[in-house]
Amino acid sequence: MPTLVHEFDWPDRVVVGTVGMPGSRTFYLQARSGTRTASVALEKEQSAVLAETIGRLLDELMADPDNRYSIPADVPAELIDDDPLDQPVEEEFRAGSMRLSWDPRTAQVVVEAYPLVEGDEPDQEDDQPEPAEVLVVRMPVGTARAFAQRTRVVVRSGRPLCPRCGQPMDADGHECVLPDDA
Repeated sequence: MPTLVHEFDWPDRVVVGTVGMPGSRTFYLQARSGTRTASVALEKEQSAVLAETIGRLLDELMADPDNRYSIPADVPAELIDDDPLDQPVEEEFRAGSMRLSWDPRTAQVVVEAYPLVEGDEPDQEDDQPEPAEVLVVRMPVGTARAFAQRTRVVVRSGRPLCPRCGQPMDADGHECVLPDDA
C-alpha cells in the first residue's frame, strides 16, 4: 500500500499547540494550506527538541560564510502566531520518528514526521516497511524561526516547577521529593 503523504509546501500556517489542561495536555504539530489542515500528535519532549533543533539549524546557517540566504536572527513581527490550534483538531497519527533537513534549492526548513510504530527495534531500519503515513512540512526561514519560538513558549507554558525539587506542581497539590543529599 502506498504511503499517504500529508504535504505542505509553503504552508499558510504551521504551529505546535496543545489541547487539554497543563499536566494532561496533548501536543500537536499542525499545518494548514488553504482549507486543508493536518494535525500530528507529539510528545512534549519531541516538541521541545524540534524547536531547539530548528533554532540551532537556523543559527548555523546564519554563521555559515558560504550561505547565500538571509536568515533572520529574530522572529519577524508579521510572522508571530499566538492563536490557538485550528479547530477541530483531528489527529492524523501520533509521531514516532522525525527528520529535519534544509533544502537549499528552496531555502526552506523541512520537517518530516512518521507514525509511531509499536514494537520497532531501532537498529533494524533496513527491515522497516514503508510508513502508512508521513507529514512533510516545508517552511521558509522566517516561518521556521517563528515556529521554533512559539513552540518553546508552548512547551514552557505547562505546570509551574517546584522551587525546591524542580518537579512539576499540580493544581491539586504537590509532594515535594528532595534528593537524598538535600
